[in-house]
Amino acid sequence: SGTMNLTEPSAGSDLAAVSTKAVKQEDGTYKITGQKIFITFGEHDMAENIIHLVLARTPDAPAGSRGISLFIVPKFLVNEDGSLGERNPAYCISLEHKMGIHGSPTATMSFEEATGYLVKEENKGLACMFTMMNSARLNVGNEGFAAAERAYQGAREYARERVQSPLIGSKDKTSVTIDKHPDVRRMLLTMKAKTEAARAISYFAARQQDFFAKGETEEVRAQADALIQLLTPIVKAYSTDIGKEVADDGIQVHGGMGFIEESGAPQWLRDVRITSIYEGTNGIQCNDLIGRKVAMNGGAYLDILLPMIKEDIAALKAKGGVFEEMATEIATGVGYVEDATKWLVESFKTDPKQAATGSVHYLRLMGNVCGGWLLSKSALVAQGKLDAGEGDPTFMKAKINTARFFIEQILPASGALTQMFTQGFAAVLECEDDWL
Repeated sequence: SGTMNLTEPSAGSDLAAVSTKAVKQEDGTYKITGQKIFITFGEHDMAENIIHLVLARTPDAPAGSRGISLFIVPKFLVNEDGSLGERNPAYCISLEHKMGIHGSPTATMSFEEATGYLVKEENKGLACMFTMMNSARLNVGNEGFAAAERAYQGAREYARERVQSPLIGSKDKTSVTIDKHPDVRRMLLTMKAKTEAARAISYFAARQQDFFAKGETEEVRAQADALIQLLTPIVKAYSTDIGKEVADDGIQVHGGMGFIEESGAPQWLRDVRITSIYEGTNGIQCNDLIGRKVAMNGGAYLDILLPMIKEDIAALKAKGGVFEEMATEIATGVGYVEDATKWLVESFKTDPKQAATGSVHYLRLMGNVCGGWLLSKSALVAQGKLDAGEGDPTFMKAKINTARFFIEQILPASGALTQMFTQGFAAVLECEDDWL
């Protein structure tokens, strides 16, 4: 199995502070010395060997992130014939006692002049590692909506069985299952709509990966690459924030039982909570989006995405009825994205702190608009299936209703998110340290 060893006690999000040492030997190998923390599956007995990928710094390396190199450090050295050799001094010295994900051991690793093998060139380690990091961020986004799906399913099943109180406004005073009550129904639809929106964005990003790998022309591959760059921080941060929110709503749907471990609901929240922290905190994803992915290229990636959304808005309008209503709300959301992006590109040139203060709002705006757009596309397909008498009618009608709910209940926040992003920074930037 393999591990990624980035974090140190004094080098978390700031990898420029990495202090693990790598000293080159006469045979071309390196001696790795230092400590790494929060290493997933840093030690276990489910594989014959563990291959650690370790960020470290050579003695004459440039300061900061430009001086970081990447090394392969096996638990057991490998002989020329492929058999396992002597134990490498790369040891797990403790396991963390965590809030959640208890099925995944999280180790503190100590490298005591362990033998390491350079990957690529010295001082190119961060670029190498981020090849894996970007993939990991997309995978963690999947983890976010997967946890949301499990929380939703658990809450839905409980709500279908739990009987409490008559339905408000009904003359029949017989108690009903709680999924009949409007507020619980709203919570369940919120959980479902957010989960499906996050999943749709991730699937759209995965499709771009296919186009990037197998696109027939350079133009198709370049466009797909641009969309992947834009979507990666959105998939990671939006889906994992959604995961937390949906798991929290799941506890609320369970009521008092949601606070009881035996219900299962607390574990879904505990386990998903890490996803907005590891593989780059969501705050860093938001800053990556506003900086490298939007402001620094003048919004060029959005010039690819937004026309795609506008093309589907036209198709929704042509369908009429509830789809035309969806089109109107999505078009309004796109307008807010355009306004927020215009402000971002201009303000970032003079004072990037303003945009960084509300970057979380910009990413949520982007996630909501993309989610609403993709759910409306699925609703349009579902309506086509219904018109043709194909598929499961209940499933298709549910798809349309879920999209409608998202458009009516979640997407209208676009205006408020834009206002908070473009106008809500003063109280943060003018705050004195002792006012916190």
